[in-house]
Amino acid sequence: MAEGKHFYIQSCRSFRIAIGIIATPFFQFFALNMTYTTLKYEVADRILTLTLNRPDQLNAFTVEMANELIHAFNRASEDDSVGAIVVTGAGRAFCAGMDLSVPGNVFGLDETMRPTLGDMHNHLHDAAIVSGVRDTGGRVTLAIYNCKKPVIGAINGAAVGIGATMTLAMDIRLASEKARMGFVFGKIGIVMEACSSWFLPRIVGIQQALEWIYSADIFDGAEAQRGGLVKAVYAPDQLLPEAYKLARKFCDNRSPVATALMRQMLYRNSAQASPLEAHRVDSLAMFYASIGDGKEGVQSFLEKRDPKFTGKASAMPPFYPWWKPE
Repeated sequence: MAEGKHFYIQSCRSFRIAIGIIATPFFQFFALNMTYTTLKYEVADRILTLTLNRPDQLNAFTVEMANELIHAFNRASEDDSVGAIVVTGAGRAFCAGMDLSVPGNVFGLDETMRPTLGDMHNHLHDAAIVSGVRDTGGRVTLAIYNCKKPVIGAINGAAVGIGATMTLAMDIRLASEKARMGFVFGKIGIVMEACSSWFLPRIVGIQQALEWIYSADIFDGAEAQRGGLVKAVYAPDQLLPEAYKLARKFCDNRSPVATALMRQMLYRNSAQASPLEAHRVDSLAMFYASIGDGKEGVQSFLEKRDPKFTGKASAMPPFYPWWKPE
C-alpha cells in the first residue's frame, strides 16, 4: 500500500500525457491521417518504407521520434495496404544513437520520480510511468514486436546505441558496406535498453552478445554478419533494392492473416517452456487459417494459379492476440 501511495504522489508531481502510444480503435481510425516530423511513411506496391528523417542530425533518436515510431508501427500493423515494412535512414546514417544535445534528461525521463519494480508491474501503462519512467527505446521495440507485418532493417550507415538496438526487433537486418554498428552504452555509463537483453542473445548467442556489450566497440557490416547480427552486406546502392526484393517475397501471394499469425507464433512460442504451449496456439491458428484464406490457398494450388487471398491483418481471428498485450 505504501508503494502505491508513493507512486501516486510522484505521479501528481509529474503527470504528463504520452502521445501516440496506445493503439485504441479510436486512435487507429485517425492514424491513417497522421503526419510525422522525424519520419517518412511511404507505401508503394504493398511495401512501407519507413525512413528515419533527421539527416542533419544523423537521424539521432529523440522522444518525439520514439512516439512517432510507435505510432507508425501501430498504424502499419492495421494498414491493409501494407504487406511488409522496410526501415532505413535518410542521408548517410541509419541512426547515430540518442540525441544527447537536447536539454534536460536526454532520455526523456522524469528525474523527480522514484519508481519501483512494483510500479513496473502494476502501473506500467499509467501515463506518468509511460512518459516519465519507461525506456523510450523499449516502447519502440515492443511496438515492432507486436506488429503484424514482416519488418526488414536496411542499415545504411551509422547505427549505434538505440540505432542498433531498435533493429533487434526487426525480422531481418541487411547492412550497407558503409554501416557501422555498436552497443556503446558502457562508454557513457548507462545500460543496454530497447529490450535488447531479450533480443540480442536470441539473435547472436550469449557469448557474442556479452562481448559486444562489454567492449562497446563499433564494428562494420562484415563483423555484424560474422556475428550473426545481419543477414547480408551490400554496396550502398544495392541495399534498398535488396531489401525491397526480400519484402516482395514476404508479401506477394501471401495471406496477410497467416503471415501475421506466423510472425507472432515464432516470436512468442519459441520463448515458451514447453512445446505444448505452442501446440495450443498452433491448433487455433491452423483451425482459423484453414477455414479462411486456407480454402483459397488449396483451391489455387489445385487450379495451378496464383491465390487471391481476401483475409486482412486488420481483421484477425477471434483468439488473436492470445497473449496479454504489452
